[in-house]
Order: sequence, then C-alpha cells, then structure tokens
Amino acid sequence: MQIRFLTYMSIVALLFSSTTLTADPLRNHVKDKFAVIPHEPPNLPGNPTTPQKLALGEMLFFDPRLSVSHSISCASCHNLSLAGTDNRSRSLGTAWQQGGRNAPTVLNSVYNFVQFWDGRAADLAQQAGGPIQNPVEMGSTEQKTVDVLKGIPGYVDAFKAAFPDRDDVITFDNVEKAIAVFETILTTPDAPFDRWLRGDDRALTQDQKEGLRLFVDKGCSNCHNGVNIGGGTYDRFGVVKAPSSDIRPPDDLGRGAITHSVSDNYVFKVPTLRNIALTAPYFHSGQVWDLRQAVKIMSDVQLGVQLTDTEANQIVAFLNSLTGRPPFVPAPDLPPTVTTTPRPVP
Repeated sequence: MQIRFLTYMSIVALLFSSTTLTADPLRNHVKDKFAVIPHEPPNLPGNPTTPQKLALGEMLFFDPRLSVSHSISCASCHNLSLAGTDNRSRSLGTAWQQGGRNAPTVLNSVYNFVQFWDGRAADLAQQAGGPIQNPVEMGSTEQKTVDVLKGIPGYVDAFKAAFPDRDDVITFDNVEKAIAVFETILTTPDAPFDRWLRGDDRALTQDQKEGLRLFVDKGCSNCHNGVNIGGGTYDRFGVVKAPSSDIRPPDDLGRGAITHSVSDNYVFKVPTLRNIALTAPYFHSGQVWDLRQAVKIMSDVQLGVQLTDTEANQIVAFLNSLTGRPPFVPAPDLPPTVTTTPRPVP
C-alpha cells in the first residue's frame, strides 16, 4: 500500500509540475516571436563539420601569424573570455590603427543571416577572410596567408587531415571554411530565457517577465526576434529620428556604402541581443557603455517611445536573461614555426 501511495503521489507531483511549467500565458503571447538556441550547432551548407576541420579552424582562429605583424588573431577582437568581443569602442589593428566600427560578438554569429554590421559578408566563411585582408585590421593578403601557412609543417598536416579530398589543400578558401566551422560551435545555449521558453516558469524573475512583456508590447521584438533575438534583418538606425552624431556618425552610411542606394543610408544589420549584458559598448559606433541608456536610446529613435526608468530597468532585467552558457574553448597549442635562418641574439 505504501509503494502504491508513493507512486500515486509521484504521478500527482509530475502532473502538477507539468501544469505549472506550461501555464504562463506570457509564453503563449511571445512563443511565435522567439526560438531557443539548439544544443547542437548547425552544419554549414557545403562545408560540413568534421573533427579535423574543427581542430584546424580553432588553431587558425587563435593564430596571430595570419596577420602581417604576426601579432593579431581573430581572437584579438573576438576574445572568447569577453563574450566574443574586445570590450573596446573600436578595435586596434595592425600598426595600432583603429577599426571603423565596434567589433560585434562572434558568439552565436552562425545564426545571423549575414555578417558584419553592413552585411557585406554573406556567411561566416566570407566574414572570416575579411579581417585577414583588411589593411586596418590584420593587414595580410590571400597569397601571404597561404605562404605563411605552407611554411609551417604542422599546418600542412592539419590541412591535409581537414580536407583529405583535395590536392592543393592550403588555400585561402580552405582557411575561411575551417574558421567558419570553428565559429559554428561558439554558441551560448541554456540562457534563462531559453529555459523559460522550454517551459520552466522559474527560469525568469518577475521583473524579467515584465521586461519581456514590455519588450514585445513596445515593439522591440519587431526587429529583435528569432533564435538570435536579432541578426535576421536590416533596419535603419533612426527610424523615427536620427540619434546624436556621436552615436550615429554622419559619415558612416552603413548598408548604403555597400549598395550605393540612398534608401540604404544608415541601414545596418539588426544586432543579436544574446549576451548583450556582457558586450558593451553598444551600437556600431561603440559610444554607449550603459545598457539602460542604450535601451532608452533605441526606444526613442526607433519606436518614438519614451521609457520610464522603471520600464527601462525591467527591459534590462529581461536582457540579462539572454546571457547563455559560454562555449568552453581552451586556447589550442599552435604548430611551431620552423626556420633555418639563425635568429638574432638579443
């Protein structure tokens, strides 16, 4: 009898738990606007993930020898210990030059529909090759990159393992593909918001739920939606009115500089809000360090809505729920440079 009673009580508890986890009407209100980050990263079209390609991409991501000065790597501006950014308004490149825009996070970038603020890269592979060749950033060229890698025996073996069906395996195209595959694993699943979307009402605080309701009802989710809470469309920065010139520099036309269409002036890719609490400073100009201020600016210039301090604080509380579990990526051992040239004595 005691065993039957315990079994009965267990079933009742399970049913009660299931009921409470699905009862929140707010979830039904927002469920069609958002999606959770999958636990398994996606495969890239035409560029399937293999352990060998992943290992090669990881080494290339961390290797400063891809830059002309041998001092700047992808990880310099996309520091995985700093949520995939460098927490600078503008990154430092070769010869201490400053980049033109704030470096966006590399985390969850696989879920962006295009890459870079202005969308000039169609996918992760194109994005990976851009900074290597940019004279302000890593300052190298396709040929120099290939020559450097061919001179490192460990990379010769790694490329052969990653691309076994190719004859000439060390190509710039393969460099891009390998880095892109590595970046697919840089995702942050299991944020409190993801757990709540899956049915755990206890994953969000009441303030976070109120902030989510405001985020949707005020119109923020019209652009910041989907799995990446952004990253899925373009929009003009300053729909209702132009932001101040320090936040939206007049000479940075965004998408307009790519398409040369006046209608695209000051249009940018809508950024992801995943891990936004960790990726200050904000906007493409990197001129705002306080998340609450950024929320108020966006509400004002994009929606024409003046938020109260309480509303802004609640939206910020919701945005904090978008901080997910960071990828565990220890810095890899890189293949040593082998040279027959005597090194100068210090």
